[in-house]
Amino acid sequence: MAHNPHAPQGPQGGNDPAGSTQMFRAFVEESAPQQQQSTRGGSRVGLIVGIVAAVVIVAAVAWLALS
Repeated sequence: MAHNPHAPQGPQGGNDPAGSTQMFRAFVEESAPQQQQSTRGGSRVGLIVGIVAAVVIVAAVAWLALS
């Protein structure tokens, strides 16, 4: 495993013997961009659905008021 200078050092100043800290950080860093992309896509779809629903409600209220 490659040496990570940013990893926390143990009580004797050595790396995590199991490497779990480095593996966890690598996992979090790899999965973070994917979560941001899916969040942006979900927000965009929700925004479009909300705008369409608002237009339909305003049109229905106007139709009822004018008839």
